[in-house]
Amino acid sequence: MIPRRALVVVATFLLSFLLYVDRVCISTAKVPIVAELGLTDAQFGWVLSAFAFGYALLQAPAGALADRYGARRILAMVVTFWSIFTGLTAAAWSFASMLVVRFLFGAGEAGAFPGMARAVYSWIPVNERGLVKGINFSASRLGAALTMPLLPWMIAQLGWKASFIVLMGIGVIWAVGWWLWFRDEPAEHRGITPVELAHIHATRQTQAVSAAPTAPLGVGTLLRSGNLWLMMGQYFAGNFTFFFCLSWLFPYVQKTYNLSYTQAGFYAMIPLLCGAAGNVFSGWMVDALFRANRPALSRRVPAIIGFVLAAGGLVLSANQAGVGGAVFWLSIAIFGADMTLSPSWSFCIDIGGKHAGQVSGTMNMAGNLGSALVALAFPYLLAWTGGAKTFFYVGAALNVVGIGLWMLARPEGKVEEGKS
Repeated sequence: MIPRRALVVVATFLLSFLLYVDRVCISTAKVPIVAELGLTDAQFGWVLSAFAFGYALLQAPAGALADRYGARRILAMVVTFWSIFTGLTAAAWSFASMLVVRFLFGAGEAGAFPGMARAVYSWIPVNERGLVKGINFSASRLGAALTMPLLPWMIAQLGWKASFIVLMGIGVIWAVGWWLWFRDEPAEHRGITPVELAHIHATRQTQAVSAAPTAPLGVGTLLRSGNLWLMMGQYFAGNFTFFFCLSWLFPYVQKTYNLSYTQAGFYAMIPLLCGAAGNVFSGWMVDALFRANRPALSRRVPAIIGFVLAAGGLVLSANQAGVGGAVFWLSIAIFGADMTLSPSWSFCIDIGGKHAGQVSGTMNMAGNLGSALVALAFPYLLAWTGGAKTFFYVGAALNVVGIGLWMLARPEGKVEEGKS
């Protein structure tokens, strides 16, 4: 019999895949959208940023709700909510209406990864979490990567509006399936065997009790955690690098290297596929070091290696004349940036415990403020400096800062206990 926790991983893999398909489709549909609505590049940057602000600002509240009411209810609700606004994107008729729709779409997606973190806390043993988080994040990169070449084809067949409506329907189907199948506590799931249940209870941090909702941590408790501040800072740095691929890479390579719509899609797909590989490799490294009785190093080493690759890849990509070299080094950078994700989320589950959703959501909030900044910084820096080098150098510098922050992080410092 397939372990039920493996099916939980499959379900969250599919959710993560869908999450990024819905997120990236706006970037690949840029040409028909800006043509229909008459948007400038700067205005389109604000559209991308509106999503990131909505996504960032609702992270901590969504995580607290997942801790209190469980991943089953919250994930079913947020996936339905954001899917509706994916469809409503097709109804936008102006710059202002598009800003509102994409902000609310981002607010809906905010609950996804904190909700998954809460499910991981309840279902996944500590020594399996690194790979599980790596698999989840690799799905997001695969979803984004396949969207780059496939959505242009879909738009050509159906039009951009009908394509967004189709994606809405897929999301609603996932939400219904999750609600019917998943349970917040392994003991509540009819299909789980006594052996697997005993294994989960023996190897996770504590035995979460679904009958008593978890009250959210106070803002003061969160702000007193030095560990959480370190995680917020390094996640901001990593997202500054990665969100470029989700927002501006497709139009950037298409315009800079005079590529066709299809060619740009395939080139934009490569760094995202490398990001998926970086997630799985990092997740494997996290668990291998943890099993070797190196719990602190299992979080710190993969993240630091990732930030080194990200910084170097951005600098080298900025100095390439051809699209092949630029995309190759950017792929190295994204492989590295995505190596930081599994240790980051594993670290937040470590220090958050039963508050894993709220703590990881707070980290993700800070990271996605970096995403919002990227969506605006790239077009404005491009206009002010006449090239992309300044943007890449800023990203490289932030990655160096991320290395320093990880050197200070201590996974044994629990947020609820007030330890740093």
